Amino acid sequence: MNSGNLAFFVCLGLLFYPSESLRFNLQSGHTKCIAEDIKSNSMTVGKYHVENPHEGTPLPDSHKLSVRVTSSQGNSYHYAENTESGQFAFTAAESGDYMACFWLPDHNPAVTSTVEFDWKTGVAAKDWGNVAKKGQLDNMELELKKLLDTVNSIHEEMFYLRDREEEMQELNKTTNSKMFWLGFLSLFFCLSVAGLQFWHLKTFFERKKLL
Repeated sequence: MNSGNLAFFVCLGLLFYPSESLRFNLQSGHTKCIAEDIKSNSMTVGKYHVENPHEGTPLPDSHKLSVRVTSSQGNSYHYAENTESGQFAFTAAESGDYMACFWLPDHNPAVTSTVEFDWKTGVAAKDWGNVAKKGQLDNMELELKKLLDTVNSIHEEMFYLRDREEEMQELNKTTNSKMFWLGFLSLFFCLSVAGLQFWHLKTFFERKKLL
């Protein structure tokens, strides 16, 4: 395989790196949450910092934020309060949506902070510089290892998505079954009420000798 083809496949593999880099504004008294779907046993790394509106001076306390990262089960993986920057790294214990929430305390007058947030998972979260040093790899070998890990990651992701699809199909079947029985019970209840009303009116008119 020549270097041109190798570069093509490496670039193609990089497209599948689960990575999210964001820049957003956050107002005081408000919360911004970002979700990332992470499968179990996957490595994830996040970095964030608040841009200083007045470079060369300390960041005002009014612009410092609080951060919490939790799993879909409510487990907390990172928490920081009244900070201007930070990072987190952990291996996901369970699959699902992980939530990173940022918030600023109330302030009068209201202030707005600009936050830079970089969130990487899976292959993208690896420290490739450290891998190259430990394995004494040259650039070509390092790119091949990246590509191999990316292919493995895509393969695992396909199985993960298939499992999630099966879970959703099972959930849909269960929901449809419940809706069927709910509709049946609702129809039965309506017919019962209509029958009781008919019987009550018939009895009333017979008692009044109107029938």
